[in-house]
Amino acid sequence: MKQYLVKKDDIRISGTIKLDGSKSLSNRALIIQALCDQNFKISNCSSSDDSETLKMLLASNNEVLDSHHAGTTFRFLCSYLCLQKGNQILTGSERMKQRPIGPLVDALRKIGADISYLENEGYPPLKIGTIDKDKYNNKLEISAGISSQFISSLLLIAPVLSKGLEITLIGELVSRPYLEMTLKMMEYFGIQWDWDGQVIKILPQKYVSKDIEIEADWSAASYYYTLAAISGNAEINLIGLSENSLQGDSKIAQIMEGFGIITSYQGNIISLKTEGNSLQLLDHDFIKEPDIAQSVAVACAGVGKVGIFTGLKTLRIKETDRILALQNELMKINVFFNKMPPKFTKKTNVEYYVVEGKADSKGTIPEFDTYKDHRMAMAFAPLGLLFPIIINEPDVVSKSYPKYWSDLNKLGFTITEINPHLGS
Repeated sequence: MKQYLVKKDDIRISGTIKLDGSKSLSNRALIIQALCDQNFKISNCSSSDDSETLKMLLASNNEVLDSHHAGTTFRFLCSYLCLQKGNQILTGSERMKQRPIGPLVDALRKIGADISYLENEGYPPLKIGTIDKDKYNNKLEISAGISSQFISSLLLIAPVLSKGLEITLIGELVSRPYLEMTLKMMEYFGIQWDWDGQVIKILPQKYVSKDIEIEADWSAASYYYTLAAISGNAEINLIGLSENSLQGDSKIAQIMEGFGIITSYQGNIISLKTEGNSLQLLDHDFIKEPDIAQSVAVACAGVGKVGIFTGLKTLRIKETDRILALQNELMKINVFFNKMPPKFTKKTNVEYYVVEGKADSKGTIPEFDTYKDHRMAMAFAPLGLLFPIIINEPDVVSKSYPKYWSDLNKLGFTITEINPHLGS
């Protein structure tokens, strides 16, 4: 098993990092590019494994398409392949085969898709046939509580269907920012849409070819906010981000004000400085930006701040069960991440979690497992500011941020591959 020893000789952080393009924006642009009659240029496209996999599979003529660990890739291709001729088999890694796809398959079947499960009902792999674009049901009801990627997958193909698509969302919407991101990306490429109450309507239209430069990844920026919080003495410039972002994870800038971090914007560069007043208690609902919950939890652990978290229900069906992973790994440094008893919560049917304790190595070098989850590796690495740590299977970062370890090097971290049998 590969391991990295991560440490830094002093706690001050200073430097400039150019971030890779957003995986979320890149994957939407790649699907739109494939659906567009004319090609266009995508600048600063994400170099993540997920985006590279999607790019490769869109160009493939193979009958069997393997998305590996890439969840967004699998979900977007699920709808896209319904528009292609013949039958394709869409599969993935063993973890992907444990991630539910039933709600999206049910929705596609309702509008006329021919999809069958090849192993377990409700889970990949799938055999996907072609929708008859002229004989299909263009009105669909779908739970608003499912993954936004399922709904975005449907929205992306809606304009090229002969009658468009009308989606009625039932219940409370989980991730509105991601749906808004999808619709605004579609709008950039000439698509008109209407969202009134719980109903999204998209008439049949053609995507318009138009070059695009992908904004940098705000999810990746969250790890630098964690660094700044733990440092308490940081000046970090991040290139490629904007104040008026389509990405919901840009909320990290506001959340981290509670850690005394001030964000300033100049063109496509943001600057982080630890110079504000830090709150004793952080209370945040992550329902709109679940991918930054791990970063914030580790930031709380690093400075000893009590955090009250809610809106974490999608974390159990990510690359791993992220709630369980956080509980296991934070416990190694004497920090607890526990579900609060119902009698202490403010609302019924809402789960609250509390982060308590300050990171303590207990005189050892903590060894953090990553569970094949890129965000576990990147969220925990900033703890190397406080004491040396070991990250197991560090290459998982390639899923979304292949240059992460080299970028930490630029900020003064020493990152050494170790052999568990021989030592460092």
